[in-house]
Amino acid sequence: MASGWATHPAKRVLDVSGALFLLLVLSPLFVLLVLLGLLNQGLPILFRQTRPGRDGTLFTLVKFRSMRTDDGEDGARVTPYGRVIRRLALDELPELWNILKGDMSFVGPRPLLPEYLPRYTPTQARRHEVRPGLSGWAQVHGRNAVDWNTKFELDVWYVDHASFWLDLKILAMTILHLLQKSEGHQVAEPFSASPGKDQSPHPAE
Repeated sequence: MASGWATHPAKRVLDVSGALFLLLVLSPLFVLLVLLGLLNQGLPILFRQTRPGRDGTLFTLVKFRSMRTDDGEDGARVTPYGRVIRRLALDELPELWNILKGDMSFVGPRPLLPEYLPRYTPTQARRHEVRPGLSGWAQVHGRNAVDWNTKFELDVWYVDHASFWLDLKILAMTILHLLQKSEGHQVAEPFSASPGKDQSPHPAE
């Protein structure tokens, strides 16, 4: 069973308050990113994809688009502009809307692809006992640099140990990692529960 804080109404109140505040304060940045996206990539500005949330309920995740709508002449999907906004995590900002709607939280396991749902073990599936997060315990411990089993172990550890202070620690570590990060965005390999299972044909943005 998830920790009390992970599903506590106070966590939701803080999520709503924080999302409203940041959407208001960062509104000029949103306008700038929309304009830059139009100039560098054209339409559509937003990337939308179905992801599973708490209890596996599906929702539409929104980000600023960082990939080509096709594979491009050189086969590259991430655009030069997209690499910049990914490195600075600016592509994630529209997820504040998902937090406001209640699809997500500021802190929790990252929402993955719905086709992964039947591939989880019962223990791994516990990551869906809480709302997915903008950042999480796995993200501040290697993100896509760690293997899937380790990532899921970190997710489930958060589900069992979530607290107000742990959320603050994760948010502080997230900001610190963003300030220190100089490498490009690393895309995770698709998750397959065992060799021979079908994998997602496209990496998630």
